[in-house]
Amino acid sequence: ALQAVMDLIPEGAEVMNGTSTTLVEIGFDRVLEENPKGWRDYHAIVTAENDEKKRHALRRKSVAADYFLSGVQAIAESGEVVGCDKTGSRTGAWPHAAAHLILVSGANKVVPTLDDALRRCREYALPLEDQRARRVYGTPSAIGKYVILAEEVIEGRITLVLVREQLGY
Repeated sequence: ALQAVMDLIPEGAEVMNGTSTTLVEIGFDRVLEENPKGWRDYHAIVTAENDEKKRHALRRKSVAADYFLSGVQAIAESGEVVGCDKTGSRTGAWPHAAAHLILVSGANKVVPTLDDALRRCREYALPLEDQRARRVYGTPSAIGKYVILAEEVIEGRITLVLVREQLGY
């Protein structure tokens, strides 16, 4: 999965990623830190900025990166891909902003219907993300925004890397 993702992103491209247990599990965070392809790492740029107003402006700009990477919370067998997060900083790129959206998911996130996908977000992914957020940030998580991708009109803009194993939550 990691090699497939790396092969999708050309040298020197702007890259941003949302916080994702799945991306961490495949090793993308280590590759991004080593940055062998000379990517412009928006995440590093955003987190290095100490001025809160400038950091917020950079975060807004980062969702329009050439390549935005994210995990997903659910994939319905009917074709919809569902993402959710508290603020929209991770899912804001999904509908339109990113030139190329690369989504990575384990097969464990595939469910029969869109209703099941939304339920999976609330009843499975949110409690686990809440635990992580409390541990890492000292604050609870919530679902503030849902994004449902049902169809993309720009051919090749979205790539889903579906891994035949359990990844993320």
